[in-house]
Amino acid sequence: MAEKMQQTIQTLVAAKKHLPGALLPILHDIQDALGHVPADAVSVVAQALNLSRAEVHGVLTFYHHFRHEPAQAHVVQICRAEACQSMGAEGLWAHACRQQQARGDGAAFTLEPVYCLGLCSSSPAMVVDDKLHARVDADKFDRLVAAARMPA
Repeated sequence: MAEKMQQTIQTLVAAKKHLPGALLPILHDIQDALGHVPADAVSVVAQALNLSRAEVHGVLTFYHHFRHEPAQAHVVQICRAEACQSMGAEGLWAHACRQQQARGDGAAFTLEPVYCLGLCSSSPAMVVDDKLHARVDADKFDRLVAAARMPA
């Protein structure tokens, strides 16, 4: 692990390790600072909180929010919950996967599933770079992702 990254992790862990229920806040802080939770952080967090590495790893893999690798330039999240599924989210997810594979440039977007964005009455829903969108179909998906790639 790079020295600067290790120092960042140590600082973030030290700031909250004494709080009750510190594991999730620490993991969120690490991801916010680094864009992901590196595998090397697991042992640091586990030792500081007197947990096993398996316990920390279990939390990281249970919650879909946590990334194990840095995200691409743009993050696209598509709701996979029941309301969105009933309105076409499975087809939207399949389309997004095809678009991601077709790009193949590594800088396109990170595609992540989420389980409820709170727009059940306007589904399917998705987020592009922290901006929420409702009633998304394949055409709207393509327009939103293309717009995100445009320089500001």
